[in-house]
Amino acid sequence: MGSILVLGANATIAQATVRKLAANGKHNQFILTSRDTSQLEVLKSDIEIRHQVDVSLKQFDALDFESHQVFFDEVVQEAGTLDGVLLMYGAMEDQKQAEHSFALARTMIDVNYTSAVSILNIAANYFEAQRSGFICAVSSVAGDRGRKSNYIYGSTKAGLSVYLQGLRNRLHESGVHVLTIKPGMVDTKMTYGVVEPTPLLADPDKVAQDIEAGIVKRREVVYTPWFWLIIMTIIKLLPEKIFKRTDI
Repeated sequence: MGSILVLGANATIAQATVRKLAANGKHNQFILTSRDTSQLEVLKSDIEIRHQVDVSLKQFDALDFESHQVFFDEVVQEAGTLDGVLLMYGAMEDQKQAEHSFALARTMIDVNYTSAVSILNIAANYFEAQRSGFICAVSSVAGDRGRKSNYIYGSTKAGLSVYLQGLRNRLHESGVHVLTIKPGMVDTKMTYGVVEPTPLLADPDKVAQDIEAGIVKRREVVYTPWFWLIIMTIIKLLPEKIFKRTDI
């Protein structure tokens, strides 16, 4: 039993995951964070009543890098100890618009990669010293290969995935579990209006179920839903001379 820090708890996948983890009875405290914690009040009340766990809300600004160390220190002081960190937030802008607006491209870079490195470096140092705990971060299948439909977003997720891979290598000897989650297209607030409706669009509850299983079973990389592992394996195997002519 212990505490879990959820970074970006307003995200659709985050809320579904928190409900799954609260229901499994392995954790008795959740620290839910967001830039706007008022939107988390309903989730807080629901899981406190339904699952008899303690829930606290704390403001977190992913882009205020200078505040991250103080923020994390305060979380540890208030929680006592941490069992794990879930990094669930992200930004996805329209590819065509981002090609002509570096401001949009930079938003994705700073939110999806730079801020993740900033806060997870701090978390990694904490868990390494503690010699226990887990870090779970949501990347994307978009990071497996650069496709013209979303290569700017995908490049930020590729960077995150490689960062997590190195972190996993570093923390292995300390007994710290690092889990990379690679969802395909998921029906969330972030993808609404950006991703075209498709039969491949996944239910957030299914993704949350896979995340919970990945944490419990100490997996390293989880593609969710599972069929994205097959799809991306095929896409990665295509020779560049052929791939560049496709509209995938």
